[in-house]
Amino acid sequence: MTTQRQDLTKVPFWFDPLCPWAWVTSRWLLEVEKVRPVRADWRIMSLAYLNLEQREGKGLSDDYRVLMETAWGSVRVCAAAAEHAGKGVLGPLYTAIGTRLHNQRRREDPTVITEALAETDLPVSLASAAASTEFDQLIKDSHNEAFDEVGLDVGTPVLRVAGTALFGPVLRQAPRGEPAGQLWDGLLMVAATDGFYELKRSRDSKPSFD
Repeated sequence: MTTQRQDLTKVPFWFDPLCPWAWVTSRWLLEVEKVRPVRADWRIMSLAYLNLEQREGKGLSDDYRVLMETAWGSVRVCAAAAEHAGKGVLGPLYTAIGTRLHNQRRREDPTVITEALAETDLPVSLASAAASTEFDQLIKDSHNEAFDEVGLDVGTPVLRVAGTALFGPVLRQAPRGEPAGQLWDGLLMVAATDGFYELKRSRDSKPSFD
């Protein structure tokens, strides 16, 4: 029996296109869509805003600070695209940008943004938003919707499950098929547990995009 659209549970998911861990989690959520009646509701946040302004740059290495100073670009383009074509464009644009940044490992390639815009039938002129502050307040408003609830001692990914905003799940690689659904089922149970805050272990490997 086909799941009716009105029966789908929307899952708000806040992402910064630059973050590889959020990218893996986002690909997992797309797998969940195939086996559970859920749909991702893509929303933007900003690692640059979180680390440089909200956390005031405390504890950042020099290299990471430089990365954060350039991190506004892709999320600004996402914000501009959403203003131009509606929020529904965020999912396809995130996929187009993230595939190039992470799977293709083109993090230093300046053509990533224009290619992604063209792939999603958006005006390539929106790439100019990367160097503009025009949409920064929209980004911060979306960002704060998540981080006012989940707190500033986490990063991305953030998603809302069963009415609760959570950091994670942080995954080395995205489970496929039914294992993706089973992880979702477990996350539902955790999120619905009154007083639950945290499960964590140290990361000892880099994310895998295969």
